[in-house]
Amino acid sequence: MKDELRIDERPKLERPVLIAAFRGWNDGGQGASLAGAYLAQAWAAVQFADIDPEMFYDFQATRPMVSLADGVSRQVDWPENTFLHAPMPGAGRDAIILLGVEPNLRWRTFCEHVTDLARQFDVELVLTLGSLLADVPHTRPAPVTGSATDADLIEQLDLQASRYEGPTGIVGVLHDACARAGLKSASLWAAVPHYVSLTPSPRAAKALVDRLSDLLDADVDTAELDEAADAYAQQVSEAVASDAETQSYVEDLERRVDEITDEADIPSGDAIAAELTRFLREQDENDEAGGPDVARGQ
Repeated sequence: MKDELRIDERPKLERPVLIAAFRGWNDGGQGASLAGAYLAQAWAAVQFADIDPEMFYDFQATRPMVSLADGVSRQVDWPENTFLHAPMPGAGRDAIILLGVEPNLRWRTFCEHVTDLARQFDVELVLTLGSLLADVPHTRPAPVTGSATDADLIEQLDLQASRYEGPTGIVGVLHDACARAGLKSASLWAAVPHYVSLTPSPRAAKALVDRLSDLLDADVDTAELDEAADAYAQQVSEAVASDAETQSYVEDLERRVDEITDEADIPSGDAIAAELTRFLREQDENDEAGGPDVARGQ
């Protein structure tokens, strides 16, 4: 078990915040993983540790990939959970960025490794990123909600108290592990249009990066994300325009969003999470009935 958390070096970090993003169930439209990877690139983060995937994945469900290293030699690329470190410009502190894939097995042990590393490096806050499928239009900024369970943290960062009940992913289990380990933790969730759930959403990633930078007083150059978000909106709009029913539905969503003038009317993180549960249930019923998946057409 000790060998599963592999720390290659021990950088000296100033009041670090651990930012975690996982591909998988918590990553609708890849909004969270795109945001995490963008932060790592923007801050020139350097890898210093990882978690051995051998005991945490069913490789028939999460398969390794074969690639050509130099155009000739074949190599196997296994699911990775890597820790990178970087200074956060403008914040006067450092970031540890965990980029990974939601494991299939031994979630409690996996999260113990994450909290163990956090305690070893005196992490002051664990901040997870997630993205959920919801009834939101692709033509508007992605709504982001932040939540926590610690009352002081909620007040300090202007977050919401999470009262969600229902299915959870590795993010929910990690927050439980943080509470047990005495680590403060919070989460940011961006809403992604469910009708393009299989299309990567740079708009959701941009919303998460912006909210994170506001919370942590960190500087992030989002020019590339801005361009990608504009291209995404145009591409999806062209696809939606080819189907009259979908276009009418999107226009209705736009009207609903534009009519919101009171911030209190913006859906909460719990409401978005409940929407995800509803959508997944409808998808299961649709699959059983052999019905089409609108998103697969995008």
